[in-house]
Amino acid sequence: MPRPRRPASPFRYFNSSPEVIRLVVLMYVRFPLSLRNVEDLLFERGVDICHETVRLWWNRFGPLFAGEVRRQRVSRMRGFRHWRWHLDEIYVKLNGEMVYLWRAVDHEGEILESYVTKTRDKKAALAFMKRALKRHGSPEAITTDGLRSYGAALTDLGAREKQQVGRWANNRVENSHLPFRRRERAMLRFRQMRTLQKFASVHANVHNHFNHERHRVDRQTYKQRRSAALAEWQALVS
Repeated sequence: MPRPRRPASPFRYFNSSPEVIRLVVLMYVRFPLSLRNVEDLLFERGVDICHETVRLWWNRFGPLFAGEVRRQRVSRMRGFRHWRWHLDEIYVKLNGEMVYLWRAVDHEGEILESYVTKTRDKKAALAFMKRALKRHGSPEAITTDGLRSYGAALTDLGAREKQQVGRWANNRVENSHLPFRRRERAMLRFRQMRTLQKFASVHANVHNHFNHERHRVDRQTYKQRRSAALAEWQALVS
């Protein structure tokens, strides 16, 4: 009986080690650094690569790593209900044109879904909600702001009774925008919608993986969680 073939390594056509590639993607996606900042920091560590190599690696391996992180987290959280979602949208400029980044966050601050559209009408809200519901299931409550597109989309989905609107009720998702905004300024904004969509999804999953809410736990617990998260990252696609 023939042995099952092992899946081919995604690093097989690259001369650099997987450890260096994972470090490059982590530095660029997680921290507010430019391509050249990552190049200079790695040169100080004895790794000589071009900033275009940093661009190539995050485009090639960023979605791969983010998808693996998402699968691991979904499998661990499958037994827990996301009893409250917070939905919000922020504007992002692409070459002077305004587009909207829709985001869904659960009650613990985990970023569930990111979706980019050119408008923020009922059609865009409905597409965003369908995408989030298909991947994460149905919550018990959905908190939104006063945008009427949310109510119209929830009516079509038959979940209008789950909507909750309050003056400060949506602060959870409002605060979750801050890491992305810091990252956006470091990148000097985006130029294409598909690049924005890819980076927003990758950044959300990496941020979730390393977000341990250090202000809520003691130093020893935080260090243990940080070490565990880094060990899991270093073992991705190994």
